Amino acid sequence: MSQMQQTASTIAHVEPLLTLEDKLRPEHTALIVVDVQNDFCAENGMMHSEGLDLTAVQAMAGRLPELIESARQAGALVVFVRNVYSSANNSYLSDVWLEQAARRRGDSYTKRDVCAADSWEGDFFGDVRPQPGDPIVTKHRFNAFYNTDLETILRANGIRTLVMTGVATNVCVETTAREGFIRDYYIVFLNDGTATYDDNSHHATLNVIDRFFGQVSDLAAVSNLWAKYAPQQS
Repeated sequence: MSQMQQTASTIAHVEPLLTLEDKLRPEHTALIVVDVQNDFCAENGMMHSEGLDLTAVQAMAGRLPELIESARQAGALVVFVRNVYSSANNSYLSDVWLEQAARRRGDSYTKRDVCAADSWEGDFFGDVRPQPGDPIVTKHRFNAFYNTDLETILRANGIRTLVMTGVATNVCVETTAREGFIRDYYIVFLNDGTATYDDNSHHATLNVIDRFFGQVSDLAAVSNLWAKYAPQQS
């Protein structure tokens, strides 16, 4: 323990979680899977229609099922977050949102529906899917805490640490991680369990998170720590 960590422990009202192993104890950890949906990850989804490179997000999505299974085996809570944006009577998209979309997003949100309820576009991508009993949080903005039941789910389950995964690193995952830190959750942000559509944006977010909002780690480190909690095969 460093001198700074000793000082933090002395000042804090609750014993701080000082190591990655402490933060990832399954009884107080939630794996947050953000927006791994067809509109953000699949050919013919929104981001593909905007001309963005899906290589990184599809590769990341291919890595997540193993991590999700390791979380379940260890006994950590797995929470899926999804967007619902477009609706028949436009219940969710404000004038501010639509102006930004019209100025910067081509046909998305205005001429083209995005993550409509019960649509292929809004469905989970590939093998990154909830199982019965996994909480599913539906949001209508970048922040998964905003006007959702995420906080209730986390507090009801005694969660202290959020392991952040999903799409896009620099938008919904980052916004939710920042908000989580503000609400006094430990943030573990996975550099290879999150992805966006260009490397510069991805690494800029990792730098900001590491400096101000949480600890950057990777899939292997988290899976290895959780492995010791999994039931042993006989």
